[in-house]
Amino acid sequence: MTKADGDPRAVYARIQQWLAHTSPEVLASRRSQAELMFRRIGITFAVYGDKDAAERLIPFDIIPRVMSRSEWSRLEVGLTQRVKALNMFLTDIYNKRDILRAGVIPEDIIYRNPHFRPEMSGWRVPHDIYVHIAGIDIVRVDDQDFYVLEDNARTPSGVSYMLENREAMMRLVPELFAQHRVAPVENYADSLLASLHSVAPDSAGRDPTIVVLTPGQYNSA
Repeated sequence: MTKADGDPRAVYARIQQWLAHTSPEVLASRRSQAELMFRRIGITFAVYGDKDAAERLIPFDIIPRVMSRSEWSRLEVGLTQRVKALNMFLTDIYNKRDILRAGVIPEDIIYRNPHFRPEMSGWRVPHDIYVHIAGIDIVRVDDQDFYVLEDNARTPSGVSYMLENREAMMRLVPELFAQHRVAPVENYADSLLASLHSVAPDSAGRDPTIVVLTPGQYNSA
């Protein structure tokens, strides 16, 4: 949020002004309201193997994390490239396996992985898309660079937290949204549907039936 000299970065200037005029009591009250909202709606998760089986609330910070448009545009290009690379990797692993023959990745990493499905070898999925939805966890390491922590390419259920977090922020601090031009997230469901439509097999016709499978209450998220 701040530079080395203590001054706020440009994108955080209005956030700092808001904090300067907002008492700790108000911040604590709004955070409590958010937690009550999440618990009432059921936005919780469990930790596999945790002795305490109680449902936990998603972590929530009343101070928003802000990215400039230029930062996000750069990240978006890299994330799109990364998901494309993941799909190309899986297409190769289950078909020609050029990456293994070239020695880029040791064969044991693939063949001894419990999630590798040898019965899928030689099968081409529609449009070579294995990763339909990707949740890429990133962390900022300095004022320019971001690192990828992990690729959630199997069950990225955390997207629901992103949607509910935005809903809570808009209710609790509408004054901040009035001061910033914030990119929308409410079109996510439509984007997801369009993405799944795009990977339907040609035999499905122009209006395929789209189904999202979920374990429901048996999933920790």
